[in-house]
Amino acid sequence: MTELRWNPTVREWVSTASHRQDRPLMPTGWCPFCPGSGRVPDHYDVYIYPNDFAALTIPPAEPAIEGDDLYRVAPSYGKCDVVLYHPDHNTSLPELSVEHLVKLVRLWRKRFVELKQTPGIRYVLIFENKGKVIGVTMPHPHGQIYAFPYVPPRLERELATARAYRRAHRRCLYCVILRKERRDGRRLVAENEAFTAFVPFYARWPYEVHIFSRRHLGALDEFRPAQEKALAEILKWVTMKYDNLFHFSFPYMMLLHQAPVKGRFPYFHFHIEFYPPHRSKDKLKYLASVETGSGSFLNDSLAEEKAAELRAVPPVRRDELVKSSRQ
Repeated sequence: MTELRWNPTVREWVSTASHRQDRPLMPTGWCPFCPGSGRVPDHYDVYIYPNDFAALTIPPAEPAIEGDDLYRVAPSYGKCDVVLYHPDHNTSLPELSVEHLVKLVRLWRKRFVELKQTPGIRYVLIFENKGKVIGVTMPHPHGQIYAFPYVPPRLERELATARAYRRAHRRCLYCVILRKERRDGRRLVAENEAFTAFVPFYARWPYEVHIFSRRHLGALDEFRPAQEKALAEILKWVTMKYDNLFHFSFPYMMLLHQAPVKGRFPYFHFHIEFYPPHRSKDKLKYLASVETGSGSFLNDSLAEEKAAELRAVPPVRRDELVKSSRQ
């Protein structure tokens, strides 16, 4: 059963999807995303797979209960896609070539445009959960796309803040942050002609990295081919640095922050945020009472120090790094 329930205490929707309890957990010996499974083409590069346990659907199911003026209930209208990065079950994003990642970026863009044109959709969230500690239930390399009938609360706050800053200063808040980070330099991690990656001054996670477009762009549908390649390149660099930091496949949450699909948002700026749970090689950062209950993060590290660690790590494949260390 799926439905949206309104939380009147913080004015935001909660998606309930009880059928997601039946999701397979790290199956062995068979993977629906692998060629030959009968669930995907026998040959593909990148592929959109409809989520078998979608929290949002078109048409949506009827809600389980009837709401009222205080406890509002709405159908779980929307789309949930799985984005398969590669047919190889045992690879990951940083191990893919830049040319292959360009195909992924173009698939993201194509699906974004399709969902943007879908009636009733207000926000398209592209993201990846990587690693068992994040709670990933299928190890095959993949990300996801959720098309919401509303703007999610975190993005709504970003939009409101960006709009207020633009009105007060007649400038884009994100462009100002980008100039400040590039001028300072201490928190930079990687950069190419179209994107800059850095540990933000206000990082909440120890190895949090944000990637900002250097041109003021709102969403993927504004990208040109050169920017698609540059995004693929910097995604590979950042994730290879993550893998080489502690010499294992680094878990993370990655989210593409874009403008909503309905309306005009000239004050918003495309960027990607990475939230890795590791605070050291063998320690995780847990979101306990303060972070979860109050929304106030406690970061027990300095952004400048963590950026220096990442900056010093070479952006090469882990197998190549091990090979060179033995020579």
